[in-house]
Amino acid sequence: MPPTASFNGRAVHRVGYGAMQLERLHDRREEAVALLRRAVELGVDHVDTAEFYGSGFVNEVIREALRGEDGVLVVSKVGADPNPGGSPPLRLAQRPEQLRASVEDNLRSLGTDRLDVVNLRRLDAGPGLRPEGDQVVDVDDQLAVMTALRDEGKIGAIGLSSVSPDVLRRALPAGIACVQNAYSLVSRDDEDLLRLCLAEGIAWVPYFPLGGTFPGLPKVTDEPAVRAVAESLGVTPAQVGLAWLLHHAPNVLLIPGTADAAHLEANMAVGGITFDAGTLATLDAVESRSSEVPLG
Repeated sequence: MPPTASFNGRAVHRVGYGAMQLERLHDRREEAVALLRRAVELGVDHVDTAEFYGSGFVNEVIREALRGEDGVLVVSKVGADPNPGGSPPLRLAQRPEQLRASVEDNLRSLGTDRLDVVNLRRLDAGPGLRPEGDQVVDVDDQLAVMTALRDEGKIGAIGLSSVSPDVLRRALPAGIACVQNAYSLVSRDDEDLLRLCLAEGIAWVPYFPLGGTFPGLPKVTDEPAVRAVAESLGVTPAQVGLAWLLHHAPNVLLIPGTADAAHLEANMAVGGITFDAGTLATLDAVESRSSEVPLG
């Protein structure tokens, strides 16, 4: 299993860090900064964030914690904006002028004049909300503003999130660095999309990599086969689920999130977990169930 994979033409460690959980440390800012510094010490060189994580708090922590010499690729996303006090605490922001404003907000809170990679979160697929009314926007209109922002030097590369194979195919001429979709051992609806990304040299960055984030979704850690493999290897079921993703395709990059230092170290250790052919076959045989569970 290769220790690195290509991300926007750059070799990065296959296990990065999803920063959303840092918002749980909103009242312990120094602890949040220290956790992110520890992630870098452990080898994290790509971090996933968004302005709507903690209404800018997470971006501010990243700005404080990361240094230029760390060489960390910071990946943000647009398509939603903070909605403090709301449930959920974000609102969709799909229109081109909203995407541009969200990029500007991320630039400001991260304290930079260029975002390495920006994911366009479309919500065509996966569990959760779907755009309605004026939030239903054609992907070509969205890509027009994203490519303009890239031409202006405000975005280094464009990614996509929660998209269908058709949308990705339409977007390919714009140049796509990564795709973030809900995907795990127990929810492999997007296998064809993953393979399309592999063929096109696009990084596959699954969110909800252990399933079970919303009620009704299957959980990787509940699977008897996963638990048995974990016991035999002396690791946790969560580590097995994450390691399976790394074994499954060479373009997979992980961004597990946590607000706990010990959990961070456990997540980073999954790159060293190996499976023999029999174990991998056992895991591959776990039933895949749909992740299409709406919120509402």
